[in-house]
Amino acid sequence: MRIVVLTGAGISAESGVATFRGAGGLWEGHRVEDVATPEGFERDPAMVQRFYDARRRAVASVHPNAAHRALARLEDALGDELLIVTQNVDDLHERAGSIRLVHMHGELRRALCTACDARPAWSRDLVDLPPCPVCGERMLRPDVVWFGEMPYELDRIEQAVVACDVFVSIGTSGAVYPAAGYAALASAFGARLVELNLEPSDAVVPFDDARTGPATTLVPTWVDEVLAGAGAD
Repeated sequence: MRIVVLTGAGISAESGVATFRGAGGLWEGHRVEDVATPEGFERDPAMVQRFYDARRRAVASVHPNAAHRALARLEDALGDELLIVTQNVDDLHERAGSIRLVHMHGELRRALCTACDARPAWSRDLVDLPPCPVCGERMLRPDVVWFGEMPYELDRIEQAVVACDVFVSIGTSGAVYPAAGYAALASAFGARLVELNLEPSDAVVPFDDARTGPATTLVPTWVDEVLAGAGAD
């Protein structure tokens, strides 16, 4: 049984990670256009660097929750039959033990060199323009996919979605593409669709099994069902 799990901000929110959009279209007090677009970075790179430096430090202070741990437990059982595709830029899945994982929107704990395209692991601040460990240029930025940029590993994700038997959406709004289209794609190729969300999403296709509630409650229960054979039909 091949399973693709798509996770969004809702799974990490229960660990204390701020969700992407707040009241009035703000992200932690900033306009999304100012901190999540190439244009915003061009206008005020120091402000954008400080913003992501603060987020990197904040994520380091929180911990994986029961939902992250449950998915790692599922991976232990299924191995290569499971792929987690996350829209989140935190590393909570990894810290819970997941390794079969795609960060389609990048990672806070990586930097991107705009000179040589290297993506080194990174835990320090970037605002002081440290040198790239690969080429030495001081042209590092957060390795986060901003609006107007191409998400990572789309071919790998699409191949997994087309081939999966079960597609699971956890903690995501279903409003941001291309991730929002994966449920419909999986359904078109015969997959069973499961949604575990705090509230129903904006998905364009109905889920075969839609459950609402906290991810820390829903995900461990669903994983237990799958491992017992109850969630695989």
